Amino acid sequence: MTDEMTTPETAPLPDELRTAAQALYGEHLPAARAYVEHLATSGIERGLIGPREVPRLWDRHVLNCAALAPLLPVGTTVADVGSGAGLPGLALAIARPDVEFVLIEPLERRCIWLQEVIDDLALENVTILRGRSEQFFGQVKADVVTARAVSALAHLVTLTLPLLQGQGSLLALKGRSAQEEIEKAEKNIKKLKGKNARVFTVGDDLLPEPTTIVQIDVGRHDAEAS
Repeated sequence: MTDEMTTPETAPLPDELRTAAQALYGEHLPAARAYVEHLATSGIERGLIGPREVPRLWDRHVLNCAALAPLLPVGTTVADVGSGAGLPGLALAIARPDVEFVLIEPLERRCIWLQEVIDDLALENVTILRGRSEQFFGQVKADVVTARAVSALAHLVTLTLPLLQGQGSLLALKGRSAQEEIEKAEKNIKKLKGKNARVFTVGDDLLPEPTTIVQIDVGRHDAEAS
């Protein structure tokens, strides 16, 4: 693949986002563009993405997710719960080939599509597990768990924190009600031995709208938390 695709793109990279895309993907930008093309074509045909999202694929979806990439330590394992169309899992895996990703997705048709994209992009750092996250408690040991648009935080922590097996962090992409969600989830966070729950943004200097993250740690000292 080359940076300039030989055929017209269904969802071309907007000029105003080129700097952000280059900063987040670097030499892997051609693969990111190919991924966006999959989203804009077969992703819509298979019902993974709504047609109205095509003009917003880069800013609202792919770059919004890729903004997490700098937070991931080299050599870690990331479990992405409810991967769907690969957001944020595939968007991150393309940017960070030095990190292992496990995409957990219960729907077969989504898993089939994800595998097709992984094969087409020749991604060697991604594994797909079909099923609900609860089925893999005790089997998957992740250093970081990610999730986007899966459920409210009070329920999300029950689906994600056990995958850390006592050590690691949840990085959940959330909206403007993130702090309120933390407050509602306090009981479940405490029950699951989560701590240091906080809200912050990433991509502030790159994206038109920064990505809001909720981070919850398990088994870490304050000094070790990012």
